[in-house]
Formats: sequence, C-alpha cells, structure tokens
Amino acid sequence: MKTAIIVHGWDGKPEVGWFKWLEEELKKKGFKVIKPHMPHPESPKITSWVKKLSDVAKNTDEKTIFIGHSIGCQTIIRYLETSKAKKVSKVIFIAPWFTLTDVALEEKESKKIAKPWLETKINFKKVKSKITTSTAIFSINDPLVSIENAKKFKKEFESKIIFQKNKGHYEENRIKKIPIILKEILEK
Repeated sequence: MKTAIIVHGWDGKPEVGWFKWLEEELKKKGFKVIKPHMPHPESPKITSWVKKLSDVAKNTDEKTIFIGHSIGCQTIIRYLETSKAKKVSKVIFIAPWFTLTDVALEEKESKKIAKPWLETKINFKKVKSKITTSTAIFSINDPLVSIENAKKFKKEFESKIIFQKNKGHYEENRIKKIPIILKEILEK
C-alpha cells in the first residue's frame, strides 16, 4: 500500500483546509495517509519535529510520499538527512524555504524561532540520495518565502519547480484545495 505522510507548517494543524482535502483525495486513491500533529507548532524546533516525523515514518519505503508545507518541508529534509530515514518515492514541497523574506522575520520571536532552521547546515547530497523525485511548489505572491528558494531546490534536489499565482503562503486555514499537489503525487 502506498503511504502519504503530510507535515503541516509553523503554527499549523493537520486537520484543516487543504490538508483535510488532500487526505480525503488520497484515501480515495488507496493511500494510507499519516498527518502527525507536530509538537508545539507555534514554536517549532528542529530536534522535536524531526523526532516526531521519525516516529511516524519508521515504516517508510520506496512507496512512501512525503508532502510538506513551509517548515514542514524543512522537517522532511532534515529527517531524510538522518541515518534512520530510508529512500522514498517522492517528496512534494509546498512553499518550501532555506531563506525567508524580511516580512517573515519582522517579529523578534519569529526571528528567534527561525534562526536554527535557517542556520543549521544540511547535507544535501545525503538528502538527495533518499529522494527518488521531488516537486517544489511556490506562489509568486508568497509574503514569507521568496521564489529565489526555487533555484536551491532545483540545484540540490533536482526538484521539478512549479510557480502559481495568488496562493500567498498556501495557508491551510485559508486555502481549501490545491489540485496541483494531487496531480504531482499521482504522476508517474
């Protein structure tokens, strides 16, 4: 059975908006769907988020697909960097980042939370070796994530890059469906 693991973003919840829609659509297609509640979403920390993902992803294999939103993408990347992680079929990154805009870092608390995520190095080669294919989806009007991040996803993971209009940061409480995600998951 194919498994999809969906990782929400900073201050997110897995049971709302497009996460709920995507889960329903994937179940119709025969997927087992795992949507963990990440610890302390208002103040995400690399160690606890990667540990949580490691706990729920322990039975992954080459039929597993990861879908991440924002800092959830970072979590997937950092999990795949660990020795516990196995090679997976596909990763779909939604509003992924290695850098954030000035708007995202305006508040002192946001800057403090983001700092380790922005500064802790990633072994891209190790991560790439565990991803069969990946797609990175960006909105050209995302106030938090610059589309400049697309270059790094293309370079480091050979991700297929998709730009969309007027999706903002793909906030799960605002956007109810993102059909391109389902299309990318189902594409062979």
